[in-house]
Amino acid sequence: MDEREARLGLSCVVEPGTAKVAAAIAEYGAGEVWQGLLRLGGRNTLGMRAREFRPEPVLARAAALEARFVIPGDPEWPPQLAELDGCEPVNGLSGVPCGLWLQGAGDLAELAGRSVAVVGSRACTSYGETVATELAADLGDAGFSVVSGGAFGIDAAAHRGSLVSRTPGVAILAAGLDQAYPAAHRPLFDRIAERGVLVSELPPGEHPTRVRFLGRNRLIAALTQATVLVEAAVRSGGRNTVTWATSLRRVVAAVPGPVTSALSFTPHRLIREAEAVLVTTAGEILELVSPLGRPAARPPSEHRPTDDLGPDELRVYEAVPARGSLTAGELSLRSGVVLASCLLILDELEGRGMVLQNDRLEWRLPPRQRLAEPLPFDT
Repeated sequence: MDEREARLGLSCVVEPGTAKVAAAIAEYGAGEVWQGLLRLGGRNTLGMRAREFRPEPVLARAAALEARFVIPGDPEWPPQLAELDGCEPVNGLSGVPCGLWLQGAGDLAELAGRSVAVVGSRACTSYGETVATELAADLGDAGFSVVSGGAFGIDAAAHRGSLVSRTPGVAILAAGLDQAYPAAHRPLFDRIAERGVLVSELPPGEHPTRVRFLGRNRLIAALTQATVLVEAAVRSGGRNTVTWATSLRRVVAAVPGPVTSALSFTPHRLIREAEAVLVTTAGEILELVSPLGRPAARPPSEHRPTDDLGPDELRVYEAVPARGSLTAGELSLRSGVVLASCLLILDELEGRGMVLQNDRLEWRLPPRQRLAEPLPFDT
């Protein structure tokens, strides 16, 4: 049996993050470990599962999903996952994945090469949801792929923000790619896969468990250059991801919240105990992941519409709200540009597709630039 076949079998019979198996693969190779499980036979659970395993049904399910299985050494395998080898276990889990199941148009290795994780509470507040959405959108517009876990709350907000940016995102799932969890997020996952990629350690058909969520968290931390925590109570899966990021010596950042909110407890504690850097904008996150603490330079090929605006045009454009709308008179006051000039500039910006006027003769940004708006599907 070759390496790929062995890793395929191991990914189907061994729970993600099983440290002993991962260590054995690192020392002896996947083929030898698989043969060892077959020799065990009925003497233990893994041996029984290995002997009963048949790859054909799994591969048929994967083919129906247009999913692919990648292993170390493949072009799409992110090399930074190797840092999980020898990493101290968290909640008894550790180790490099046997392989990864991928679905979507994106290239995982390429996207993970410039990526930031945005994670937090499932039961988030509107404040946390807005912050996560806007951070993800701004990070994506800066060329960084946003990685999260596909759950309700902060994860979903981060994915939505990523979807309206110019950079595809990544969702790490705790179930097989055909088992959308939560089920209401199937439309969200489909949208992510259009340009980005869905990732799972588990083969198609497998359902999520608590341990599998914890195992997923180590991948979120390992794939990314930084983990940003937005809202988390005392006990939170986001805190588990931060623990992994710290163990892997990744950058950890946290967004402050209202002192009256229970969901501010963990971010504030991390900041107070110097486990995380306080951040409030995508620009501050980019400083943390850029060489010498400097903001990442935009690629030479990237040209923003605002680069062509003059000083007065830029002041008027920046006065247009991200949410809601304002009259020309209000924009004139906000921008400090006299009303007559403001009206001319708004007409020019409308001609360029940079602003819109509604039925009340008020001005707003086009939908793609209104980063905090929910996408038109139920998440």
